[in-house]
Amino acid sequence: MRTKVTLVLLFLNVALFFFIFYMRPRWEIDPTRITNRVLAGSETANIQVLEIAEKNEPPIRLQRAGELWELTAPYAWPANPHAVARIVNELQLLEHETSFAVADLATNGQSLSDYGLADDQVSLTVGYSSQRPEPGAAPALTTLRIGDETKVGNRLYVLSPDGTRIHVVGRSLAESLRHRVDELRADTFFTIPVFEVRSLNLQTAAPANLRVRLRRDGGRWTFENPINARADKTATEIALSSLNALHTGQFVGTTVSEQSGLRNPRLRITLEGNNRRETLLIGAEAPAGAPAADARPAQDSAPAAATDPVFYAKMEDKTAIFTVALPADLKSTLDDVQEKLRERRILDLEGRIVTAITLAAPTSGLPELTLQRLDGGAGTSAPWQLVRRLDGQSPQTLPADRKIVENLLQRLAFLSAQTPTASAPSGFLSDAPTAAELENWGLTRPEREITLTLQPLPGASGPAAAPTTVKLLLGVASERDGRVYAKLAQQSFVYLVSPEILQATPVVPRIYRERIVRELEPGTRITGIKLTDTPSSAVLYAHDLAEGATWENDLASEPADRRAALEALLTQLRNLRAKNYVRDDFPPTISIGGEDRAWQYRLDVTLALVSGEGARNETLTLFFTERLGGTTQLVGYAGDAAGSGVVFEAEQPLLDALWSLTYGPRDPG
Repeated sequence: MRTKVTLVLLFLNVALFFFIFYMRPRWEIDPTRITNRVLAGSETANIQVLEIAEKNEPPIRLQRAGELWELTAPYAWPANPHAVARIVNELQLLEHETSFAVADLATNGQSLSDYGLADDQVSLTVGYSSQRPEPGAAPALTTLRIGDETKVGNRLYVLSPDGTRIHVVGRSLAESLRHRVDELRADTFFTIPVFEVRSLNLQTAAPANLRVRLRRDGGRWTFENPINARADKTATEIALSSLNALHTGQFVGTTVSEQSGLRNPRLRITLEGNNRRETLLIGAEAPAGAPAADARPAQDSAPAAATDPVFYAKMEDKTAIFTVALPADLKSTLDDVQEKLRERRILDLEGRIVTAITLAAPTSGLPELTLQRLDGGAGTSAPWQLVRRLDGQSPQTLPADRKIVENLLQRLAFLSAQTPTASAPSGFLSDAPTAAELENWGLTRPEREITLTLQPLPGASGPAAAPTTVKLLLGVASERDGRVYAKLAQQSFVYLVSPEILQATPVVPRIYRERIVRELEPGTRITGIKLTDTPSSAVLYAHDLAEGATWENDLASEPADRRAALEALLTQLRNLRAKNYVRDDFPPTISIGGEDRAWQYRLDVTLALVSGEGARNETLTLFFTERLGGTTQLVGYAGDAAGSGVVFEAEQPLLDALWSLTYGPRDPG
């Protein structure tokens, strides 16, 4: 019994293995078993060619090129990937809801014409490759004939490739094939993205035959032809983005006619990317009334403005001729690319650290002054000092106001050629001036000479590791027409700049001086204050702290307004700041309105200093004028061992505190 069971099981196993290895593969690939598919899977897995033929219309042929699709008929042009993807998806998912044999039509008294399949009204040819195609092998072709729509059910009749069966499928296939040729083509012509563009080349038509070349160098753009100059990175990349955003209008054929102006194009625009280049030829302007674009909306872009001029154009490596609308801003840039894309900023300070600024005014005879960054120029937050040189004296150094120096650097960094106006057509005056022009523009004996010392770039070696200097010359024309001309000593270019740059670069040491006149050291105590009216010698206020007393306790008995003024005065004296400096010395009298006057008030401040030698007292003396305006009152400081005398404008808190002490008792309320 057991032997029989074993033999039966063994026989069943042999039969099962036979089915698995011999019968099942044949069953799976037998086309007759795939009853719900119009095309076999192999025909849709690797589609290489699509050809749509419609009666009385030229055929449309699409061919795959790598990962992209190309329109090869009726003309060569990149295909619209979205429209092609829809057709491919429809074919890959094409399934019938029912089907019937063509041989059975005669039995029912019908023919292919009853289903719109007798004539090739619409046919779709699919070219596909096998899983392992031989090199150079042409793709296999399969053709579907598309018939009429069903009377009910919103379906479509399709004749199978072998012509033996009629399938009823969804009408979405017909909808995907109803694209016009202008909907199956891409409506852009430049495909190199802005970040990949390495150079931009433009060439105008003869006789000018002007050639302009811009090249990307890292994060910068430069002109290589016709001059060697910096280009405006932002303006250049905006122009490139505008070129990439252009869209084709109507395609007008493939024959270059005299009317199109493309035999000698008015402009050639070439973009060079990574191992590829694209050239657009722009010909004559299209006649008035020529459409700027097809009826369909441009992909991912706003429609062209009605006022934008329309030109004939073609890509150099393609035969198709089309129209293109150039936006006004882009056309203006292309017509004057040498100025519109040129860097207007005169000094190239991007990424550089300035370690010293030397200001000189050769025409005024003022001694030059230098602003130096301390700590070897390490970091942009390092302090600055002012170095002034007087005849017969050694150089004097004073702390410089970092914010004022940084503002000066910012003004210099953004100093730009003026934009064209009616009175000044261009801020770029000359790229090769003559000696007579330089003299006429005041650049042989400039109004300002500004020398910047730049720290070497990080990682530089050899000669590049040494600090470099850049000298800026600012001149005023001999006729004194209010214009200011700029030129770098190392270059020949001459620019027209804003006259405000002369006001922003005075060769006056006090302008750049640190606004802290004197700052009390930690531990220093103010022990006494005495305010005197100088002409009458009347004491307006005086108070000395007793041993161990504090100002908080002593001022508690003062009226509220007087106490607030005294507290503000004490705060200002600990950190005495100037609003603006008026003089770099301390005179016994002060000139006000062209008249020399004596100082109106004197403030004596007793200080208790703590030093290594022990406690000692010192007197800080300040002189004040009358209040000259709502926000102006001059202060004179005779100086001490740490600094020279100076006259400055008081800041508003000090001015208000002194007003309360001097005028408060006389205030009628």
